[in-house]
Amino acid sequence: MTAAARLEAVWREGGPAQWALRPLGALHAALVGLRRWQYRQGWKHTVRLPCPVIVVGNRVAGGAGKTPTTLALIGALQQAGWRPGIVSRGHGSRESGPRPVGPDAQAVAVGDEPLLMQRRTGVPVWVGRDRAAAAHALLAAHPEVNVLVCDDGLQHLRLGRDIEVVVFDERGAGNGWLLPAGPLREPIDAPASAPHQFTLYNAARPSTALPGDCATRQLAGAVDLAGWWSGAPATPAQLAALRGRQLLASAGIGQPQRFFDALRTAGLTLDTLALDDHHDHARLPWPDSVTEVVVTEKDAVKLAPQRVAAERPGLRVWVVPLVLGLPPVFIRRVLDALGPAPAR
Repeated sequence: MTAAARLEAVWREGGPAQWALRPLGALHAALVGLRRWQYRQGWKHTVRLPCPVIVVGNRVAGGAGKTPTTLALIGALQQAGWRPGIVSRGHGSRESGPRPVGPDAQAVAVGDEPLLMQRRTGVPVWVGRDRAAAAHALLAAHPEVNVLVCDDGLQHLRLGRDIEVVVFDERGAGNGWLLPAGPLREPIDAPASAPHQFTLYNAARPSTALPGDCATRQLAGAVDLAGWWSGAPATPAQLAALRGRQLLASAGIGQPQRFFDALRTAGLTLDTLALDDHHDHARLPWPDSVTEVVVTEKDAVKLAPQRVAAERPGLRVWVVPLVLGLPPVFIRRVLDALGPAPAR
């Protein structure tokens, strides 16, 4: 069991460990409230940008689906005539200043999720600890961009926003406590920091009392690791071809069990290996006896095919992407809040 999974078990089961963490959760809530109050009083300043900003984030820690939501939202904006760019924190990066994410970047330099988003969308992506500075740098380098989507920026109040998309999964608000006593990053009823706020559930049904729309998620198919890096699409036929084979499913994401369950629903027979979120894969984590591994795209960006072939000759690695479907009513709400796309 990963460290994150052990902590989530404490949140679910309660008991002495959870009670011991409650004072820290209360302190966290007080600090969040103080920070918001400082922005309301003008002691901390919000940076406004010359184009609309959509912030996608969650109020619960880890794996609610904000990155798949960002990917789906980029596609919807492009179809509506917008020219989007993406800014992100770059979690796991060894650097902090604003920097671009190219298709050949290293995850250790820019973060795994930004690199994944750049490879999936092809739009300009910049990362930095200060999202506002990263956004300014992106717009200076790409003046054609006319809307920005900030991945995982809900609590980054320095960046002004026009729309907030708050993503929940089946966990909802968990036990209702803030970290580390519970999964919440901020109170479930935290006020909006934008003129428009929408709730999206990455689940079959709403998991909180907040009104919102439900997205759909499915596996896009499978593609071998070298093919994924060269841009080949994942196909349902290749995923189906993996049925009946001896596979290890490995996932370094926020909710690995969700990935494993989806693979089993697709008919695959698996052993599983849950890794910590953002696992760096500095060493290949799979037993020597394994001959075929199934991974997520978030893991694939840290697995160069040449390196895997050199370290584990004969090992086959398959990449299985997740596709999130946004409900049309949700897309319409976001586009209506933005207004018409500027003419090219």
